[in-house]
Amino acid sequence: MNKVEQSPNGFEEQLLSDLKAHVVQRAQPLPVARPSRSSRGWRLAGAFGLAVALTVGGLAIQTMRVGDQPPSTASAAQILRLAAAAAQQQPELTARPDQYVFTEFLATLRETPTSGPYTTVRTQLWQSAGGVAHNQARYQPQSGSKEWSELRVLRPLDAADPTKELDELPSPAYHGDLPTDPDELLRYLREHPVDLHLPDGADEKAVYGDESMAYTTARSMLNGYVPPRALAALFELLAREPGAVVISSDVVDAAGRHGVAIRMPGVVGGNDDYIFDRDTHVYLGTRNSVIHNGTESPHTAAALLRVAIVDRPGQLP
Repeated sequence: MNKVEQSPNGFEEQLLSDLKAHVVQRAQPLPVARPSRSSRGWRLAGAFGLAVALTVGGLAIQTMRVGDQPPSTASAAQILRLAAAAAQQQPELTARPDQYVFTEFLATLRETPTSGPYTTVRTQLWQSAGGVAHNQARYQPQSGSKEWSELRVLRPLDAADPTKELDELPSPAYHGDLPTDPDELLRYLREHPVDLHLPDGADEKAVYGDESMAYTTARSMLNGYVPPRALAALFELLAREPGAVVISSDVVDAAGRHGVAIRMPGVVGGNDDYIFDRDTHVYLGTRNSVIHNGTESPHTAAALLRVAIVDRPGQLP
């Protein structure tokens, strides 16, 4: 989770307030040893952190389907493997540690996890490729004045106190050293788990030692840029994880694109869905929901538009 240094207009103040409320709700200690996929350690809520390493517009990718089956009858594993095939056809980007991964996306969120109207905001995010500088972003509401905010420096927040900023730099956003073989990638992720920044009292040994931790780490890589061959291995690895299901064969993302939604296993207190294009199986983005008093409510969604490597924050590709 991140905090903007300033918030000079009402829109950004409300947006930040909403995200803080969501973070507080998600910051409760885990009731079981199995790690939550939506843990704040890597799952950056709402418009500030749903950046994914994929170009989802303007790619000449061959149309692929699950044999003669419509998406509604395809399994989650089949769709993920087709997403792996699509990933290999993407152009490869390279980055130096001093450069930035630029991502643009549309994010939709509501005032609180279970009530209030939904707001859609276009976000441009610059993440440090080598993790050597703080990330920066700017925002454009899709209603009202539609004026872009000033560029903001994003700083991490304390896991126990969302109002407290930390000085630590972010993790690298460019994952150029990931193995391209699924088995080797699994071993790598087991040896290099993502830091979940667990709350005090959590059983770290049980969480990090759980077999599902490697898949949690795999998903965390989607918040940066993963080169095509490694991205294909990542989707192939996720296809092996039991528990993922296709919940919708025709879902429309925040950008109006039709896709197939796969619900990932292991989320505590809500659900995370990954959306893939119905025809190309390119990864379009995510959406999440919260469960309150037995009722599931959609909360945030992000539609990925483009990604590039640039030299400095504020620079557009």
